[in-house]
Amino acid sequence: MSAGDFKFSDDELKEYKTVFDSFDADGNGNVDANELTAVLKNLKMYQSAKQVADLLAEVDKDKNGTVEFNELLDMIMNIKKGGSGGGFAKVYSKQKELIQVKGASGLHSFSEEEMAAFSEHLTNCLTGDADVKHLLPIEEKGLDLCVKVKDGLLLSKFINIAVKDTIDPRALNLRKGGKEIGNFQMSENQTLCISAAKSIGVQTVNLGPSEMMDGAKYPHIVLGLVWQLVKIQLLDSINLKNHPELIRLLEEGEELSDLLKLPPDQLLLRWVNYHLKNAGHPKRIKNFGGDIKDSEAYTVLLNQLSPGKCDKSALSTSDMGTRAGKVIQNAKNLEVKTFIKPRDIIAGNPRLNLAFAAAIFNQCPGLDPLTQEELDKAGLMEDDFGDSREERAFRMWINSLNIDGVYVNSLYDDCQDGLVLLKVMDKVQPGIVVWKNVEKNPNNKFKKVSNCNYVVVLGRSLKFSLVGIGGSDIAVGNKKLLLALVWQLMRFHTLKFLAEVQSKKFGGKEVTDDMIVEWANNRVKSASRTTKMTSFKDPSLASGIFFMDLLFAIESRIVNWDFVTPGDNKENQLLNAKYAISVARKLGATIFLLPEDIVEVKPKMIMTFVASIMSIDKK
Repeated sequence: MSAGDFKFSDDELKEYKTVFDSFDADGNGNVDANELTAVLKNLKMYQSAKQVADLLAEVDKDKNGTVEFNELLDMIMNIKKGGSGGGFAKVYSKQKELIQVKGASGLHSFSEEEMAAFSEHLTNCLTGDADVKHLLPIEEKGLDLCVKVKDGLLLSKFINIAVKDTIDPRALNLRKGGKEIGNFQMSENQTLCISAAKSIGVQTVNLGPSEMMDGAKYPHIVLGLVWQLVKIQLLDSINLKNHPELIRLLEEGEELSDLLKLPPDQLLLRWVNYHLKNAGHPKRIKNFGGDIKDSEAYTVLLNQLSPGKCDKSALSTSDMGTRAGKVIQNAKNLEVKTFIKPRDIIAGNPRLNLAFAAAIFNQCPGLDPLTQEELDKAGLMEDDFGDSREERAFRMWINSLNIDGVYVNSLYDDCQDGLVLLKVMDKVQPGIVVWKNVEKNPNNKFKKVSNCNYVVVLGRSLKFSLVGIGGSDIAVGNKKLLLALVWQLMRFHTLKFLAEVQSKKFGGKEVTDDMIVEWANNRVKSASRTTKMTSFKDPSLASGIFFMDLLFAIESRIVNWDFVTPGDNKENQLLNAKYAISVARKLGATIFLLPEDIVEVKPKMIMTFVASIMSIDKK
């Protein structure tokens, strides 16, 4: 297509049309004054109705009061020929900073600033890793990050920085002799990467190896995954287990349980306000967007953390860019590793400001350590942190279900009102919940217990063993009883899914533990391997050898036997367990157990592991 005598390529036309569509809110093929006003306000560029009229007039050649796509192309053609596009061209350029991408589910957008920031962050985190040296540095401009995730190595390595030892590097397909790996090996890496991300709580809707291998076409998907990983990395240690001194953030009338309920981002907000209060400053923030963009809170916070290294000179200027620049310099004085730019603070970008605040906290929380007397008085026990392996596995499983509006930070606290459990039940058994019977705003004890009673009723209808479990037990956070209930939910979902994907094998029959054990033994035997399991409690499973044989039976190329140890001591068993989990994920299995669960032969977790492997068996 051409505008006048100037020809545009198909790719250029797609780009221009995508940005034009972001102006054209009602999709009628033109941009009117109301639509341009909305864009200007979103870009913080709106001044007056006259400004809108003048901008439209610059491009509106047929004088009909709107801008059509061909008129936009005429403007772009004029710019390419060395002319000026006027003020409308500046608006177009600014809007393009939110690159628009048309996907299967509609129009998506992402911020170029975030793409640049995360590119810089991943470069800094992975510099020195020889396995990804060929991918670094990641260019901050454009879609270089989306291109460089192609072979699966970049994000697999970053996942291990976010949560240590999530992926066993031995399971990755690496470059050899500087030669790029093939598409099949890239796909295996991507499958492992996505499965591992899911296991640490990343939501992976519409995400598969093909999207990641062709990331430049799906930048909004790539950026969504990267942001979740960055958030996990920066916020993972912001909890009372790693920082018991966060107890100091308790407010009047609160109990320890109130603090334990708060997710990391809410703890960060409270932490900032705690220091603002101690500095005698009147400002308080409610978010990391608009409330933070004047740099005032940052300036006071950093000065409170380190008066000698961070001054308050930023407050003496009204220029927002200068203020933000001074804030970032103060953070660098504290040796905070940050990738935020002054423009990101001024724009109130909530993601980048949350990441910045987390980086400050991780470098210098500024909270006095608790005395032993204070620890004893608070009654802060290891059990309070909800970090048992079972709790973690069940929490990650719930998050992997991608239920709208559900993300569990603490299984014990987030399930007390019954709503999360009811949503999970409706997900694993659609239609089981009659929502008119549910208290959708359980803002008092009686409503919470009512919902929890309904959970128990539905659990019994699913034939769960709930002897001695009442709604009040869930509402008060009885950990043992809640774990028993959620385990049965997870088991029900696992076996139901298994029956569906292996329908030919089971012929619609209900799948039992014995059937899974029998399948596993037959599968291993079919590959001429000699190991065998008697049950999910079989002590011999600790070695990890049976799982290697099982994975080999499903795909003979997937196991590198050079990495498999005899499994004759705890160290070797742990090595085998780590490798087996990553190999299973490489095949596409969704797994939530940890290597220690295999070594200690935890039967519940072993059952989910074998069932997950069974679900990916195509034969």
